[in-house]
Amino acid sequence: MPSYNAPLRDMQFVLHELLNVEQELKSLPAHADVDADTINSILEEGAKFASEVIAPINQSGDEEGCTYVGDGVVKAPKGFRQAFAQFVDAGWPALSCDTEYGGQGLPHLVNNAFYEMLNSANQAWTMYPGLTHGAYEALHAHGTPDQKKLYLPKLTSGEWTGTMCLTEPHCGSDLGILRSKAEPVGDGSYLISGTKIFISSGEHDLSENIIHLVLARLPGAPEGTKGISLFIVPKFLPNAEGKPGERNPVKCQSIEHKMGIHGNATAVINLDGARGWLVGEPNRGLNAMFVMMNGARLGVGMQSLGLSEVALQNSLAYAKDRIQFRAAKGPVNQGKPADPIIVHADVRRMLFTQKAYTEAGRAFSYWLALNIDRELSHSDEQVRKDSADLVALLTPIVKAFVSDNTWETTNLALQCFGGHGFIKEWGMEQYVRDARINMIYEGTNSIQALDLLARKVLADGGAKLKKFGKLIQQFVVENQGIDAMKEFIEPLMDIGDKATKLTGEIAAKAMTNPEEATAAATPYLRVVGHMVYSYFWAQMAKIALDKQASGDGFYIAKLATARFYFAKLLPETAGYIRQARGGSDVLMSLDAALF
Repeated sequence: MPSYNAPLRDMQFVLHELLNVEQELKSLPAHADVDADTINSILEEGAKFASEVIAPINQSGDEEGCTYVGDGVVKAPKGFRQAFAQFVDAGWPALSCDTEYGGQGLPHLVNNAFYEMLNSANQAWTMYPGLTHGAYEALHAHGTPDQKKLYLPKLTSGEWTGTMCLTEPHCGSDLGILRSKAEPVGDGSYLISGTKIFISSGEHDLSENIIHLVLARLPGAPEGTKGISLFIVPKFLPNAEGKPGERNPVKCQSIEHKMGIHGNATAVINLDGARGWLVGEPNRGLNAMFVMMNGARLGVGMQSLGLSEVALQNSLAYAKDRIQFRAAKGPVNQGKPADPIIVHADVRRMLFTQKAYTEAGRAFSYWLALNIDRELSHSDEQVRKDSADLVALLTPIVKAFVSDNTWETTNLALQCFGGHGFIKEWGMEQYVRDARINMIYEGTNSIQALDLLARKVLADGGAKLKKFGKLIQQFVVENQGIDAMKEFIEPLMDIGDKATKLTGEIAAKAMTNPEEATAAATPYLRVVGHMVYSYFWAQMAKIALDKQASGDGFYIAKLATARFYFAKLLPETAGYIRQARGGSDVLMSLDAALF
């Protein structure tokens, strides 16, 4: 059975040494009183919950899965309901929620770090509160005062949970063709009919009510995405006292039998004249739902980071313990018939790859969460705008680049175990299976690549990308004259220059042939993702260089990992740049009938 211990030292390194979060929060009036000790205490308690409460039921939850009892009733695996009750009793759902609705008002960054630990411990279980928080955010941003008063305290406390109902049997990423209908009743409510599929946490027995956020069309609505509205559809209609009352005809027809995340109920939901209430403006439902969708994309990044970390921990422990063959330079362990496999270069390649992608993913995702806090509450309007632009630009990167990397790292973790990795009891094959969905849901990684290149870069002439480029340039100028930093600054400058040149080339070709952008999007995302990781690895290397003389092995390992990243992982961008330049003709010239 795999084990998990929260990487508190590295989390604190990112928060306090890289991001200097206590000082940063002083510029955010809503969080100015939050200090490092408070953050550390919260994460230490969160680490206990993750490792002691939900990690022990991860493997058993995967083996048992959710059970469709019949008549719309679904039961979560053994222990899930009890763990959720502990989660609620401890006040964890309220961590970053608005104090007006019973929340603790802490930064999104703290919540983000907490969710990393939850996802390492048990991704399937963590999806229940994760989607609930997304529903809370959407209603907080777009709900009416009455809707907020009724629903937000219950979502904040965890008494009620939430979902988002987008996908239909005939439409996934292309929401413009969805068919669900909403008919006005005349009293401010609507009767909603349709079928939704792949609804994560769509039905379960963890909470007393489930609040579905459902996309549907009003009568006479425009075609496409401009005719979609968003509705609150509770499983049980709240009564006059705000408690679950009459059963609403929104019902689970079945649950999916999936490759991974077996402990989360992925439901087919039928709405048969279910009563719902409009959220936001008519025909502007995607605008409201994007609050939840973008939050979910960051959430997928945290799911992926969490899996990468726990897989690394277990493959590293195994590599130090498992003995096979002798080291190339001769025996290391004289007292045993073979040496631990960590002495072998290729095993170290696998471990270093996991470590480099995991630690860069942590630095990047925490920084992005800090920018969400800046966007929401910084005292300077320009900082709020710049932060919003950076979050918009990099959301596709945190979703797609991190999850792509985690698919590689979990597979490498399994490979470190050899044949044992292929056996269930060791837990590695579950991490691989669970990781695979992260590249698909909340917008496939291909959609993320198209979003990055077409909407976030080309649509504004690269303005948002230039804002990130200025951060790189500022760091380069500050450190260019430091001899010890050359090995990190030069490749950072190089990838920055190449990404800028590549962007210009694609933009020029796309002006005459839009297919050039779609053909280049996926390799382009890999290039920009590496540019982002290079920026964070260069910063972390600088801190490690300044502190390596202390003899602390943490900084020595950090510096070694930075060197590995620049020597062994960043060079893959050369191939991706060539792919992006390869054009669309080689993809599009063959008639579909000839495939």
